[in-house]
Amino acid sequence: MIKTKDVLIPDIGEFDQVEVIEVLVKSGDTVSVEDPLLTMESDKASMDVPSPFGGIVKTVKIKAGDKVSQNDLILTLSVEGDETSSLEKTSNESSIPGASVDATSSQKDSIEITSSPETSEVNADSGIRSKPEKLGTDNAHSYTALRPSPTQMLADQKKFLRAHASPSIRKFARELGVDLSQVQGTGRKGRITQQDVQVFVKQVLAGVSPGGTTAAGAGIPEMPEIDFSKFGSVEIQPLSRIKKKTGVNLHRAWLNVPIVTHHDEADVTELENFRKSLSDEAKKQDVKLTLLSFLLKACAAAIRKHPTFNSSLTADKENLVIKHYLNIGVAVDTPDGLVVPVIRDVEQKGLLELAKELAEVSTRARTNKLKSSDIEGGCFSISSLGGIGGTAFTPLVNAPEVAVLGVTRSRMVPVWDGKDFNPRLMLPLDLTYDHRVIDGAQAARFMVDLCAILGDMRRMSI
Repeated sequence: MIKTKDVLIPDIGEFDQVEVIEVLVKSGDTVSVEDPLLTMESDKASMDVPSPFGGIVKTVKIKAGDKVSQNDLILTLSVEGDETSSLEKTSNESSIPGASVDATSSQKDSIEITSSPETSEVNADSGIRSKPEKLGTDNAHSYTALRPSPTQMLADQKKFLRAHASPSIRKFARELGVDLSQVQGTGRKGRITQQDVQVFVKQVLAGVSPGGTTAAGAGIPEMPEIDFSKFGSVEIQPLSRIKKKTGVNLHRAWLNVPIVTHHDEADVTELENFRKSLSDEAKKQDVKLTLLSFLLKACAAAIRKHPTFNSSLTADKENLVIKHYLNIGVAVDTPDGLVVPVIRDVEQKGLLELAKELAEVSTRARTNKLKSSDIEGGCFSISSLGGIGGTAFTPLVNAPEVAVLGVTRSRMVPVWDGKDFNPRLMLPLDLTYDHRVIDGAQAARFMVDLCAILGDMRRMSI
């Protein structure tokens, strides 16, 4: 029996309103299970959406340039029978609004606001107070700016309704005049909690915009626009989508994270000899064993000795989330810009297994075949420029991570052993860290241990 099935955007993790850059099918096409239907591009990478089942495409509801989120309709398919794939079942289960999430939140920690004796008018349609309550503080102006007018709120109702929040939280936000589309959720799958709304209001009252940057009027002045053509011939080249989107994230990280970079060198003479001794075994498995595989293992061992490096600050900046899993991101240079796929469970994998996975994920990155799961869940990052050159640099912390390791080209240098100068292969290392979480002494101890492990890989088991 022929049935019509709707194919929806699956759970795409932490992303929302992701741009569709290419639709890969049209009406009349026959698709099989896991055939790619479209390509989306987030701020970190491009990803394909596979078909959850096979059939014939009836109608395509999405075009290139559209912004999509979870559960948006992609297309309809004509399929035979009632059988669906596990991929479809997973997608449908994850698409249930509020699944396994409590619809209400405790409201015992309410925000204290001094109300004026005046009674504010309420807009019946939007549930938004048309006149903000007066505050018994000097921050009344900031809070007034936070609370939009009814007209503005009506214009933004679609954004408000799309926010991932329970009815009780929506009511709470309306009472405070908070636009939920501006609130970052910290609950399961990005769900907005009452605490998130409270933190948002407190930030505005403190003169800080959501995300921790200085509020409008007290920020960094914009760079002036310059007409370079008056000095000579120029050409305008648009930035790639990835560079434009990652640029926003990098700028946010630069403004919010107080970074310090610690520089050191590791003696990798014996490590390089060990790597070369494994070359025949690596060739048998069709694997190219590079120094990066050893760096992954060494970093994992050092991080286990210093668990603060495997943590993230909570949204209120008052607690640390210590992670008991260890996934390490590796920066990959692609034609469209830098992407950071994540290698999972580094400790549990051997050197050759890591080398194979690195090669596979790098290929997917350069061909825009990364999935959302490939770039999520990182705990620590490595950015290697060793294949290009350089002696040192300052990599930026990939927030919410708290540290990143930069690597440049190793070089032979004379090292004094107390009697003579001996040629040793030295590897420059640059550790950038969030100074709110890690201090200089902790960073130095981490680097001492990391250099010791790279100098003698047997130390990984100590």
